[in-house]
Amino acid sequence: MGDTKERILWTALELFAENGYEAVSVSDIAGALGITKGALYRHYRNKRDIFDSIVARMERRDAAQADAGGMPAGALVDMPEAYRAATVDRMVDFAKAMFRYWTEDPFASAFRRMLTLEQYRSPEMAALYQQYLAAGPVGYMADLFKSLGLPRARARAVAFYAPMFLLYSVHDGAADGSAVLSTLDALLEDARNQLKDMR
Repeated sequence: MGDTKERILWTALELFAENGYEAVSVSDIAGALGITKGALYRHYRNKRDIFDSIVARMERRDAAQADAGGMPAGALVDMPEAYRAATVDRMVDFAKAMFRYWTEDPFASAFRRMLTLEQYRSPEMAALYQQYLAAGPVGYMADLFKSLGLPRARARAVAFYAPMFLLYSVHDGAADGSAVLSTLDALLEDARNQLKDMR
């Protein structure tokens, strides 16, 4: 049962990433899997149940990425001690790891592509896009810069995150993403040196 449920989740996410959430029906998902809609409904109540499971998994994976990078998994107001333990080196290494996660990890990459497509069609999807890929990361970086005692934390966060945000699109259109990764690494190394000079 678990294997079929997992296959449904992955297939649905791949279809959502390719065609958008709204354009994909339960029949499309079942057809791609070679099962009946009835068989699919034994695992998920409806398309929304599948989507909610995808978002719940993404939340868990996002927190696991922060934990693996030794970074706070929440906001500064909720976990000031974790932010005080953050360093410039950890922050820059985490940024590099997150870029690779959002571009190379099959689940995260498909989730990002789905939100990119759907952000213009649905306020809910737009809010998720902001949370995971735009305002959320900027706010997180601003909290990190505040915890490091740097002035103009929000402006610095925008300057730090903007190349990553741009390079997601460049990476998606590149025949070979390794040049994009090299560019990002160089930019983040420059940022690392600048931030260390400010402290």
